[in-house]
Formats: sequence, C-alpha cells, structure tokens
Amino acid sequence: MKKYPALLTLISICFLTIFSCQPKKEEKKTFDSVMKRKLANYATVELSTDLSGLSANQIKLLPHLMNAAKKIDEIYWQQAYGEKEKLLKSISDPDMKKYAMINYGPWDRLEGLKPFSDDFPPRPLGQGFYPPDITQNEFFELKDDNKYNPFTILQRKVNGELEVVPYHKAYKSQIEELSQSLEKAIELAESKEFKTYLQKRIEDLKKDDFMESDKAWMAMKDNALDFIVGPIENVEDRFIWTKYSYGAFILLKDKEWSKKVERYSLLLPYLQKNLPVDEKYRKEEPGKNSDIGIYDVLYNAGYCNAGGKFIAMNLPFAETSIGTGTRKLHFKNIVQAKFDKILKPISDLVIDEKQRKHIKFEAFFLNTLFFEISNALGITQTINNRGSVKDALKEHHSVITALKNDVLRMFFLTKLHEMRELGDTDLMDNYVTYMAEVFRSMRFGVTDAQGVANMIRFYYFEEAEAFKYNYKTGTYRVNFYKMKKAIMALSEQILKIQGDGNYAAAKEMITEKGFIRNELLNDLYRIQRQRIPKDLVYDQGEGLIGMLSNN
Repeated sequence: MKKYPALLTLISICFLTIFSCQPKKEEKKTFDSVMKRKLANYATVELSTDLSGLSANQIKLLPHLMNAAKKIDEIYWQQAYGEKEKLLKSISDPDMKKYAMINYGPWDRLEGLKPFSDDFPPRPLGQGFYPPDITQNEFFELKDDNKYNPFTILQRKVNGELEVVPYHKAYKSQIEELSQSLEKAIELAESKEFKTYLQKRIEDLKKDDFMESDKAWMAMKDNALDFIVGPIENVEDRFIWTKYSYGAFILLKDKEWSKKVERYSLLLPYLQKNLPVDEKYRKEEPGKNSDIGIYDVLYNAGYCNAGGKFIAMNLPFAETSIGTGTRKLHFKNIVQAKFDKILKPISDLVIDEKQRKHIKFEAFFLNTLFFEISNALGITQTINNRGSVKDALKEHHSVITALKNDVLRMFFLTKLHEMRELGDTDLMDNYVTYMAEVFRSMRFGVTDAQGVANMIRFYYFEEAEAFKYNYKTGTYRVNFYKMKKAIMALSEQILKIQGDGNYAAAKEMITEKGFIRNELLNDLYRIQRQRIPKDLVYDQGEGLIGMLSNN
C-alpha cells in the first residue's frame, strides 16, 4: 500500500515533464486597452418595442424605410469623415474599428471631436463640407452666394478653384436609391397624411427645399409610423456654422403617451403668463403651431446615430421651413434605456440612500419633456430696446438659454403639480431625479452650453442649500422646500438677465459658476471607476428584423 503514493508522485512528474516540454502557443496580439475603456463609455441596447398594433402593410413597409435610412448613413459618412471603407481598412485594432463606427470617423464625440488615437490628425473645422485646405479668405472671396446655403458643399475643380455643389447633386446616387425605397413604402402606407409627406419629402430631397414636406409633416396627426429623413442639424460645420448634416429616424408613435402630454401644449399660454417675474418680462406669446409627440425609436442613421444618442428633438429647424411650426419629439424607449443603464446606477452612488426611492423613470421622463417645453417659453426680445436677447447677450446667449430651459422646466413642473395637472405624482421624485441628472450630464464636461449651464445651476443650488452633501457617505440629500425656493429664485434671475439684455450679469454668472470645481471631480472619478457608461450604442437593424419576424 505504501507504493501507491510513490507511484502517484512519479506519474505527476511525468505529466509535468510532458507539458513543460510542449511548444508554447503563440500569444494573441493585444491592442490598446485605452480603446476598451472608451468603448465602456457606451452601453449597448437593443432598439425594440411592441409592434403588435401595426397592420400587415405597416410591417411590410418598415424594411423599405430602413433601406432608405441606410442610404442616409452613406451620405452622412461622407459628411462626417469621407471614405468609410478606407478608414476601416486602415485600422487593425477591432476595438478601435468599433469605436470609429460609433463616432463615424476617428474623432471622439464624447471628447469634443478630438482624435481618439495619435494615428489620426485633428478634425478639420469644415470636415465633409469644404476642402480640407480651404482658408476663410478663400471662402469669403468666392463670388457665389450659394456658398452660404445650408444645403451645399464646396469642393475644388481640377484647376484648384472652388465651386459650390448643392446637396441633391453631391449625393445624387444615394438620394435616387432612397427615393426608390420610399416609393415602395408609399405603396404600402395606409395613412393618407403619411403618403403625402413621404411623396413631398422625395420631391424636396431632390431640390433641397424642404418647406412643402415640412408642412406635410406638421399636418400629420393620424400616422402610427413616422420617418424623419434629410438634413437635421448644423452643428458639425465648424468652419462657417451653416451646413446641415443628414440623419434619419424610423419612429413608432406612442399614441397613449402622446395623448397624455397633449394637454401640456394647451397650457403653454398659461405657463407663460405665470412666469416668476414682473408682467413686463412675460408679455410675449409662446410659439404657436407647436405640438408634442411621444415615440419609440425603431432605427436611426447618420447624424442621429453618431456618438451620444438623442432623447428628444425639436423639428423642423427654422432654416429649413420658416413658419411651419414645430413638433417636440420625445423618444420614450431611449429615455428608458438611459434611465436604466446610466441614471439609476449613478443615483445608487451619489444620492442619499433614503431618497433613492424618488429616482423614477416617470420623473426623469417629465423632467426631459419639460426641458423642451421650456424652450418655447420665456423671453426672446429685451424690454429696454436692446434688441433680441441673442444679440444683447452675444457669446453668452447659448449658455443662458440652456440654463433658462434647465431651471424653468422645474418651475413649470412645480406649478403644474400645484394645479394637480400631474395626477398623483410626488414632486419630490422630480426634484431628486433632477439632482441626479446633473451627474449624468456633468460627465460630458463643460465643452458646450448645456455643460456650463449644469454647473451654474448646481453651484447656485449648493449656495441656496437646496441640497446637502454627506462627506461620510459621499451622497447628496435634497431639501424639498429650499429646492423649491431656489428654483423660483434662479428662474427669476435668468429671465431678468434675458429681458434686460444684461451682458455683464450673464458673464459674471458664467465666470463664477460655469466650471467643474475640484471637489466634484471625486464624484466623477467614483462614477467612472464603477464603469457606468456615459451614453448608448444601438443594436439595431437585425433587432428590427427580429421584431418584424415575430409579428
């Protein structure tokens, strides 16, 4: 019996010898872990919703809308970067390639469009709309007023001279192909209004004049499906700030939620008359012909899919169709995803444990909804003959407007709660969720107007003791009554700055409070260490096809 341990020892030695003599497997090439950390800033979510309310024809037309959206994606790649396939072939790191797809190029949209790798140069200011070597002198010397048209690009002729090319010619092949897809969708569409809109949109895409199709879009009331397609926004032309980027959304209208919030549009005049300032500051009438729609996003492409994802939009833009009115679109399934993946985990870190019960999706949704509603209310003209608020506040106008929208939304929600227009909701839910939202937004920094506005309202509320920080737990606790009072006071202050065209007061506020102070950085580091994402990336296309196959 004593021989067995020795035998086992001998067998073990043999095994160790055999395996130690085996040739080492070639190690797989590892890539930069920085890209993995960048990818961790995006949570992947599948775009899905309930399609059971759609008819057979409505289900059949969805793939045609998706094919049209894919052509928009091709156009946007040209605008955002250039040759997509050439870029992707030049990247060997699969994580970097995936990040380039999210950003539609090698420039990080979460970092102010800085190159996300030293392999790439800084982004030209006029990327996609102008030759990379164009100078401002060259632009202004060009004797062609169409250079200012938001739906044109500038390119060089063979001889090096500049020429202006309208979008419908620059992207002719894609527009022709997406038009063919939309024609097929029109044949299947059951809503007469939707048919009319799609037909007029085809016509307008071929001439870069969107007035008629925007009117038709605003007239649509009975359609379940919607398709946003065309030039969407002009923020990516950083050379002259005029050119529009192409984007597309396939949307499913949530009729129940849309009806629920419809009454808020009817209350706009009342809310304007009850702004917390003297009567002379609230004489303007809110924009007419505005409505609110609640949707689920089924698919998106181009600008609408680049980097961080929209939770709401206000369309159409003034440059595309003056006088047609506007519609505020809110994307319920995206708001839900950002709440689940981002806001709720952040709240579990930074909000007082006893107040976390107030972090609710309904509150987050209403807070978001009223940010857009606030954009239609307030003051656009000074009361002392200084012209428009925009002209009077100059470079500070964007920040003050964002701050106005940010604070007035809570004033309006407070007012509606007092009027019992919000049903059985607890206003404390809105306040605590509002507190948590600042940390979600703060992670994008202060590179834009909204980021600066976030910091101003945070430090204003801190000074007003609207919340208190617990150094032991690293959490914030909202004081209901002081928060309510601070919202009222800051709303009044901002409206007066706008109405008076007080440039000096705007500058002072931004200088004193419009940045991230060191003590807040610890909270940001804690959030980052938990690998909580900053935004979303969509698993779409195949998911939509899966939904179609199940209906």
